[in-house]
Amino acid sequence: MQPTTDVFALERIASLKKSDRMPVLFLGHGSPMNALSGNEYHESWHTLGAEFGTRIARPQLILCISAHWLTEGWWLTAMDQPKTIHDFGGFPQELFDQRYPVSGDAAAAQAISQMVRQRGALPLGLDVAAWGLDHGSWSVLKPMFPDADIPVIQLSMDYSRPPEDHYALAQQLKSLRQRGVLIVGSGNIVHNLRQMQRGAPGNQAYDWALEFDQTIGGYLQQGNLGALQNFLKLGQLAKIAHPSHEHYLPLLYAAGAVDGKEPMRFFNTSFQGGSISMRSVVWG
Repeated sequence: MQPTTDVFALERIASLKKSDRMPVLFLGHGSPMNALSGNEYHESWHTLGAEFGTRIARPQLILCISAHWLTEGWWLTAMDQPKTIHDFGGFPQELFDQRYPVSGDAAAAQAISQMVRQRGALPLGLDVAAWGLDHGSWSVLKPMFPDADIPVIQLSMDYSRPPEDHYALAQQLKSLRQRGVLIVGSGNIVHNLRQMQRGAPGNQAYDWALEFDQTIGGYLQQGNLGALQNFLKLGQLAKIAHPSHEHYLPLLYAAGAVDGKEPMRFFNTSFQGGSISMRSVVWG
């Protein structure tokens, strides 16, 4: 049973130690095979994760928004042990054998839901059993934090809502960064599986894929983060870059949680199959 006031939420958020503001990540996750060692993306995620606890403070909690959990309304995983979901097919058994035995944080999920409700945003439901961590989350977090010792909560996306609603929700989550929460969006700036050419080198992409990737990259470099939510106004270019745009939406959750003047850097700026942009961003 949920508390009838926001006292619990305030106490639980306050229980997370104040810290220097955590960075925000947007990670292009691409093929599930990137979760296995021996490829450039896996190695780059591992290198990035090694910066936490050395150059950057270690997160106390990770809030991940994956392209692969679409729901009616918004939901947070609220179980103590989220299961590893293998939401793909046709890959080697080695990939299906992967597990990420990280803990969840049901109390923090409830607190975040209460905090958002208090601020007047739409409520976030609590999922105690149905979901877990899909490959959009664990495929990038496992290489980054292989010890699985940082609790993870996943936030779903209501695909029926317009892009500006996703961006607005992210802005309500921004303050969590001051409490040691690492916000991670996992998707792809360009994602068109229908046009994918397997075996294409990373420096090769369709002209439309390059144009969309460079346009969005320009907004990011300029700190013009509000423009990201207007991507559908790019018309046919947006439609071919994203026949369905669930892989783009996690970028809005990352960008909505930062300030336009925060320092940022790109990495993994190559393509997979000519039609999947792996461009990734670190802010802060």
